[in-house]
Amino acid sequence: MSETFMGLNIAVRGLYSSQRSLSVVNHNLNNVNTPGFSRQVAEQTAERPMYIPDGSGMLGTGSKITEITRVRDNYLDYKYWSENQAKGEWVKKGVLLSELETSFYELSDEGFNAVMDKFYSAMQDLTKNPEDFSNRANVKEMGIGLAKYFNSVYRKIEKMQTDINQEIKLTVEEVNNLANEISKVNRQIYNQEVTGSHANDLRDRRTVLVDQLSELININAYETVYGKLPNGEDDIRFVITVSGKAIVDHNECSELEVRKRDTKVNEEDVENLYTIGWKDGNKLKVKSGKLRGMLDIRDGNEGENGSPLIRGIPFYQKQMNKFVRVFARTFNEGIIDADGDGKLEKTMGHADGYKRNSQVGDMPAGIRFFTILDENGQPMESYKFINGADKVTDDITTPDNEYYKAVEDSYNKITAKNFCVSKEILDDYENSLCTSGVSGQIANTDVLRNIVQMRHNKYMYQEGAPEDFMKTMIATVGIDGQQAQRFEETQKAIIHQVQNRRESESGVSIDEEM
Repeated sequence: MSETFMGLNIAVRGLYSSQRSLSVVNHNLNNVNTPGFSRQVAEQTAERPMYIPDGSGMLGTGSKITEITRVRDNYLDYKYWSENQAKGEWVKKGVLLSELETSFYELSDEGFNAVMDKFYSAMQDLTKNPEDFSNRANVKEMGIGLAKYFNSVYRKIEKMQTDINQEIKLTVEEVNNLANEISKVNRQIYNQEVTGSHANDLRDRRTVLVDQLSELININAYETVYGKLPNGEDDIRFVITVSGKAIVDHNECSELEVRKRDTKVNEEDVENLYTIGWKDGNKLKVKSGKLRGMLDIRDGNEGENGSPLIRGIPFYQKQMNKFVRVFARTFNEGIIDADGDGKLEKTMGHADGYKRNSQVGDMPAGIRFFTILDENGQPMESYKFINGADKVTDDITTPDNEYYKAVEDSYNKITAKNFCVSKEILDDYENSLCTSGVSGQIANTDVLRNIVQMRHNKYMYQEGAPEDFMKTMIATVGIDGQQAQRFEETQKAIIHQVQNRRESESGVSIDEEM
């Protein structure tokens, strides 16, 4: 009779084992499309056998499920987190550089080449008939268009810098939220596994959170043994560090914060940009992830700040400022390196010209075509802009020359943001647009022709003529964008390969489960 019941018990154990195995299969199938889910396996072993007193051996008593484990290769997780940081950085840089490139409107009728051609075309028309008021009005309008191009582009990329700064703040908050969530899941995993069970689904949840965190900032995640539990098992805890300091230490979390800078890193920066640090006051160097990508584009100034590989917004602001300063100085003062010997020379500029209504014997008008916007946003008059440089002299390279000093000081105030046509030209373009090199001669166009010729001087900038300078600068944005795209594609390929290996290791196969 006992043998009959023993057989029934063995059958019941087998049914229980099969039932649990089917429950695991059912759980796997229900989560086939759940992100981060790891296939689970019911580990089935033989029950403890029964000793037979007659010496014939041990009698089997059936089977049992000892544990339910998740199929996971930790190395692939660590590899994924490592590569995901670089992917997040270059994806973000690629997006931002593409946005920066479109800010120059180069593929539209409002791009630099278009407005520059219109301006000098109007100047050429004026050389043919300098007395014509419509030609003069056209030069004024095209000059305004040229100045507004730089104003618009500068303000757009300045706004972009502000937007990136705000996005950095939001991303830091996201990092903190993920870190806090991971610490909570750590506590749940620990509480469940301290009793000897496996927190499979909670571990999957934690892996997904770490995946998300690794895309934002450089992390190093690992499990470490703190000691022994009362049952003799290892006391394992999960730690995540950022640049060497733990942001998650088991169930504790150290948060990041953004602080407004006391001083500018770059002269061109907008006010109140954020720096990232720990809430406890310690400094932090972000090395990769989306945050690194945003910091490099927001602060990068050709290796001075940010990445040496990618130039950021301050670099292009600096280049645009350089362009308008040299261009305005050349146009207004006729100061230029004419022969490429590295020395500036004084030729005829707009300030050397005479007004249309000038009389024989009058002095040069001293009117600058381009000046800056004052503190009220209004175009400045020439005498205010060029304060201390009313007298024009040929000796401009002597260090103690007052004219030279005043010119340098005045033109260093120009930025692409405040660059504008002077008040005199706006108010009285009929007379204040100075084309003549001789007083009292309305038809003379010596000054105007000299200004037009300087457009093609290949020594005006290190990069060449004005168009060459701007083409080089705009091309640099495109080159940096292409480089970012190449790095992005490389990282995506690596991530795709690692993810495929993860899926092959841990993913659920419907055919296999069935």
